[in-house]
Amino acid sequence: MMRCLIIDDEPLALDLLEDNLKHVHNIQVAGRCRNAGEAILAMQKEPIDLIFCDIYMPGINGLQLVKSLTQRPMVIFVTAYEKFAIEGFELDVIDYLVKPVPLDRFLKACHKALDLFELRRSYVPQPAVKNYFFLHADYNLIKISFDQVEYIEGLKDYIKIHFTNLQKPILSRISLKAVELQLPSDQFFRVHKSFLVNLQHVSQLRRARIKMINTEVPLSDSYRDVINRMIGKF
Repeated sequence: MMRCLIIDDEPLALDLLEDNLKHVHNIQVAGRCRNAGEAILAMQKEPIDLIFCDIYMPGINGLQLVKSLTQRPMVIFVTAYEKFAIEGFELDVIDYLVKPVPLDRFLKACHKALDLFELRRSYVPQPAVKNYFFLHADYNLIKISFDQVEYIEGLKDYIKIHFTNLQKPILSRISLKAVELQLPSDQFFRVHKSFLVNLQHVSQLRRARIKMINTEVPLSDSYRDVINRMIGKF
């Protein structure tokens, strides 16, 4: 159910808006306001999804009111003046209705607002895909892009990260297992007890070797299940 405010300095206009909204399912009138000040107070007290707003009102007019809102509900202007239409639509309002408003035209504007309301409710934002990780090295915390890593070599309590552009490898005091947990499992694969490879930079698989961009790394039979999974993505 959408909650709306109707805002107009003329009581008869408020009555007409409220009467028209009786023909619309799923829009509830949460309040009637005679000016911008009353509307701002109402929106501070409870969440409002939509406002029907006149433009010419004493004090702050409807355009100024909408511009002032930091958390702006959907807006439908209902006014006797056509001349503000362009300025109104520049505020991304749902519709701009000129009085007297035929009921079918009013209902069309309401349905546009309802459609957008349902679309927003059904939208589930996707989390941003992280394409980097941080690693301590040389007393610094270094940001490393996944795509720049060719392979990672384990050296007991250290790892050595080798890059595709042949820049100097980074040495960090962390186990290969620990860094593996920070990497996307569909991109980096353990192919040997001492090697993680970036599948993006694998060019060939042989019996005991994997050819990368700049070198070859050993391929261990003990990681055959992992290798089969990697081949499925290769």
